[in-house]
Amino acid sequence: MPFKRHAKISIMVLNYVWIFFIVVGFLVALFKLIVLGDTEIFKVLVDGMFKKAGGSVMEIGLPLAGTMIFFLGIMSIAEKAGGISFIARILNPFLKRLFPEVPDKHPAMGEMVMNFSANMLGLDNAATPFGLKAMQSLEDLNPEKGRATNSQIMFLVLHTSGLTLIPLSIIALRSTGGEAYKSMEPASIFIPCVLATITATIASVIVVGIKQKLKFDGVLFAWIGSLLAIVLSILFVISHLPDEAKNNVSKIYGNLILIALIVGIVLGGVWKKINVFDAFIEGAKEGFHVVLKILPYLVGMLVSIQIFRDSGAFLYVIDFFKYTFSIMGANTDFVDALPVAIMKPFSGSGARGLLVDIYSNPALGPDSFAGKLARIFQGSADTTFYIIALYYGSVGIKNIRYSIWAGLLADFLGVLAAIIIGYIFFH
Repeated sequence: MPFKRHAKISIMVLNYVWIFFIVVGFLVALFKLIVLGDTEIFKVLVDGMFKKAGGSVMEIGLPLAGTMIFFLGIMSIAEKAGGISFIARILNPFLKRLFPEVPDKHPAMGEMVMNFSANMLGLDNAATPFGLKAMQSLEDLNPEKGRATNSQIMFLVLHTSGLTLIPLSIIALRSTGGEAYKSMEPASIFIPCVLATITATIASVIVVGIKQKLKFDGVLFAWIGSLLAIVLSILFVISHLPDEAKNNVSKIYGNLILIALIVGIVLGGVWKKINVFDAFIEGAKEGFHVVLKILPYLVGMLVSIQIFRDSGAFLYVIDFFKYTFSIMGANTDFVDALPVAIMKPFSGSGARGLLVDIYSNPALGPDSFAGKLARIFQGSADTTFYIIALYYGSVGIKNIRYSIWAGLLADFLGVLAAIIIGYIFFH
């Protein structure tokens, strides 16, 4: 079964990451005991392990469930009111240029548009079925079965660039979890996340488009140029503002846009004469299931990361990066958030666990520069290996061609964009 194959690949990656944290943490602790004479190190590991296992559920899982239930309910209203279809009509001229192998009005085009629209709105549950349908339709057009086409690769690269205009899960995690994890300004990263993901997406489209020898006509240049001009204009204006004004821009307008979107979605549902509350309840039920699926992975990764961190291994990794970049004469304040960026292509759960670890660190926290930058990292890239395994596995693609390096390139561009934007907004 294709789904069994993709699941096996994804689990293998996550399995190796999980084992790495636990085994390396143990070996470092053993080194401290034998060589450095630290007799308390294993007690620290055990205490931290049990504390993190319990705290993950009570302090993160339950509050996150409430937030996700609400926001997925809101997004269900948007879907039923035609918000996704509206965005699909807007994006169609742009996507036709990115996928010249796909005939006009072919079902794959509509499915891809719906998939991207759902991703932009944070509707992961809706996006995945559309994406799987799109991949199957693209495979139907594939003249060489089992070998990824240019359209399939472009489709996946757009995914790995993390194209999300409403980072609900990011804001949700920053707004929940008790005093240890809760941000005082949960929506302050809204605009930076959007700017970073747009920048990464544009860069990915250009790089992969050159590789695929796409025809960059007036329409495509107009779309890319307009998006790039908007991003650069915003960054230029913000970069010349004083620090307090920068924070106000992100804080005020981020919250304003989010509230305005919620109100607009509700009023749009009223305008379309749908039962708004029933639509909300339908989506809210899915929100609970999402959290239930995430929680076991989150607990497992958080406990393994806690062992890795308490052993001191994590500090060694951070010190290595700081030393490397300091030699190069670069500012090293971003290094504390860098593990999230490194982990994201391999495991969304692992990256989320590392993010929470930064939040729970008394020396950092959710409102530190590292905490905010880590969230931008989370929103400007995606789980490349999982996406490749999921979508290619669903149609039996074995020859993935340049999909991995193209996807990782998208991740790298997203990280660079996130660092630059993070420094402009928050440093």
